[in-house]
Amino acid sequence: MTRFLLRSLAWRSAAAALALALAACASTTRPVPQATDEALVQAIARQPVVLLGEVHDNVAQHALRAQALRRTLAGGARPALAFEQLDHEHQAALEQARAQTLADGVSLPARIARLIDVAGGRGWNWDLYRPYLALALEYELPIVAANLSRPQAMRVAQHGIAAVFAPSERARLGLDQIPEDIEHLQQTEIADGHCGQLPAEALAPMAAAQIARDAQLAQAILPYADRGVILLTGNGHARRDIGVARYLPPEVQARTVSIGLLEDDGKAAARAAHFDFSLRTPVQQRADPCASVGHGALGRMTGAPAGSQEAAPAGPGMAGGPSLVPAPR
Repeated sequence: MTRFLLRSLAWRSAAAALALALAACASTTRPVPQATDEALVQAIARQPVVLLGEVHDNVAQHALRAQALRRTLAGGARPALAFEQLDHEHQAALEQARAQTLADGVSLPARIARLIDVAGGRGWNWDLYRPYLALALEYELPIVAANLSRPQAMRVAQHGIAAVFAPSERARLGLDQIPEDIEHLQQTEIADGHCGQLPAEALAPMAAAQIARDAQLAQAILPYADRGVILLTGNGHARRDIGVARYLPPEVQARTVSIGLLEDDGKAAARAAHFDFSLRTPVQQRADPCASVGHGALGRMTGAPAGSQEAAPAGPGMAGGPSLVPAPR
């Protein structure tokens, strides 16, 4: 056990050093190619473990990803599909519903609706995610419910990481001693994503929940690393420096590619430093996201990071991620 803990701490330290180096390079700009399905297919093929980012409400990005995934599957690949939008604690219910609806011979739309009903997180625009579930069912791929549920995220925000992760999980994932630079970067992202309007005391608990999500997503996809797995997630989780990748074992990190789909808003080149590979897409037309971050929103800490490239704001008429405490990215 002692040897395991020492090895775990050693590679966590190395991962933290890598995160620092990547963060230092974040200000370096590089050209970001225009998104095409061919470019995305090639990026997905780079490694067996794929962290495929998105801006949650960007319709063009979802169409691009669905087309690229279909081409990937038509070419013979059979990865698991892991979803940020499905809650991990409902994995067993999802499997049962999948088997039962198949046995009952119900239609494909009805099967998808049942999976969303038993495992889907609240607040997502499921019209954007049904095509991925359809592909998984059509090609008989494992469907991985990967994320923390809303209640679990609330518990972390209110009581800390230990409220959700067992001691052995915390040791394995390096959650007992989270580097200060990682916490600081997460808090900065959350503050910027909420247009600088969150109270300072909200940042630490929200960052803790974001870190917990990253760790849970990593745990969920790890069993499929040898087979191949594609995690469908927000750009924030797909980041190489502070996202899901840093909670994977080093040998799996080496077989992981992080892909950012970035809106062409003039900042894509700077953001590209956070990913192994990035593509730019048109900006989704939406109301001013910062206008939705007011004192009422602060009291509830609801909505996705308003000004971020990780998730669009949730709320009436918005097609972003779920409204929860704290916000997903």
